[in-house]
Amino acid sequence: MDTLNSLLPLLASLLALAAPAPDTALVQIDPAHMRDAAAPLLRRAGGTEIGPELRIWRVPAAAVPALKRTGIVSFSEHERLLKSTAIPTDPLVDEQWWRASVGADKASPPGPGKPVTIVDSGLDVSHPEFASRPNTTLLNNQTVRSEDDDHGTEVSSVIAAPENGIGLVGIYPLADLRSWDASPNGFLSDGSAIQGILEAARRGPGLINLSFGGPIDDRLLEEAILAAIRGGSVVVAASGNEGIQGSPESFPADYAHVLTVGATDETDAVADFSTTSPWLDLVAPGVEIPVAEPTFNVPAGFVKASGTSFSAPMVAGAGAWVWTVRPELDGSQIFEIMRRSARDLGGAGWDTESGYGLLDIPAALSRPAPVRDPFEPNDDADQIEPGRMFTGGMPPLTTAKRGAATLNARLDRHEDPHDFYRVHVPPGRRVFARTSGPVDLRIYRRSQRPLRRSPVATSAHAGTVAEHASYTNTGTRPVYVYVEVRPGRQVSDTPYTLRITTAAPR
Repeated sequence: MDTLNSLLPLLASLLALAAPAPDTALVQIDPAHMRDAAAPLLRRAGGTEIGPELRIWRVPAAAVPALKRTGIVSFSEHERLLKSTAIPTDPLVDEQWWRASVGADKASPPGPGKPVTIVDSGLDVSHPEFASRPNTTLLNNQTVRSEDDDHGTEVSSVIAAPENGIGLVGIYPLADLRSWDASPNGFLSDGSAIQGILEAARRGPGLINLSFGGPIDDRLLEEAILAAIRGGSVVVAASGNEGIQGSPESFPADYAHVLTVGATDETDAVADFSTTSPWLDLVAPGVEIPVAEPTFNVPAGFVKASGTSFSAPMVAGAGAWVWTVRPELDGSQIFEIMRRSARDLGGAGWDTESGYGLLDIPAALSRPAPVRDPFEPNDDADQIEPGRMFTGGMPPLTTAKRGAATLNARLDRHEDPHDFYRVHVPPGRRVFARTSGPVDLRIYRRSQRPLRRSPVATSAHAGTVAEHASYTNTGTRPVYVYVEVRPGRQVSDTPYTLRITTAAPR
């Protein structure tokens, strides 16, 4: 207990394993077993389905060994507690210095449009900022009972505190704000966070803010995030507050496809506590930020707080603002615009301390639309094969009736390091893959297991110039192959065009 207590004051106990949930586990059902057949066993064991898209159930921990013996469980883990990324500081002073830093004072935010979902502790809807706020949706019952239940209200106020003459104003005051309470029992847990992410995704594309994280790589949490991205949403995560402790890995911030946000101070310098990372995309103010506080904690209703917990929702709110003004864009384009439009800090270009730079709303509103990046996430075969990670998988680029396809996409060595595509190859035909960008091409035979075998064809120059690779189906039956595209050796990110044709071999 002394060891645990000594860890609590650390600036970034993100997703801290403060203690496992006392008696629950998360299990994922093997896709080989039909849901209707497995469900009665799980319910008899005291289980509750929390993520049907990903076959995830919450069950009593004691039931896991018996469930594994039935053969229906492909993966299990103890349910863990999560830790927010906030550092409480002094009472509120009537100033919001951050608005000028990110250009929020140079543009007028729109009315409600693309939603922003907070997956956090509950929102205090009795607070003066939220008691009569329109466009506020509670996705589940909100519990705000203890001192640790203040975080969701704080984060929500950074995004959406209205212009009502009370307290502060959020970055997008009229935002369509949605709140999922991931701490119904007084603590954030990964199971409850997974439920919130999937519920937000079910309601259509939007921004999802995750102001928590930590050193534990959580497979089921990552799959929920990838499912939300597959559904068209943009997931924003706080980078963490362990810069002073050497910036250890932090999840979900260090997952690919997540818009990862660090913190700056009033001088636009990166905060010393802000976790640096190869996955960092941009930074936003996170020091001495005025926030709404449940009044049972602080009668005045407002405090100042610091942490990447408050930088992330600024980016999430700004992203919803930009997407509402530019509804013709998709989630992959909003993701790219928000980081590429950032105002560069320090040395030229991207770096692990500030990513592409400081959030810049006017620049994001006017930046030209980048190439769409379809079919994400498609980083490996499990993400595109039907019945594996995603029930529907990804349709093949070619079929028995359609022997050619062309698409445009993008790669990024950290955020999107691989693109996999399924290709149908008739018997006796050759598939020919060509690219227009500096990428590396590989072709693999289709596998029923996670892909570990060597490619059957590779491009000749390993991504230094436009590439091509081919494979001939010498069998008597049609087959599927995987075409993989990855950044070339000399580039970290690039758009590309992929052309696939199947034809008789010459």
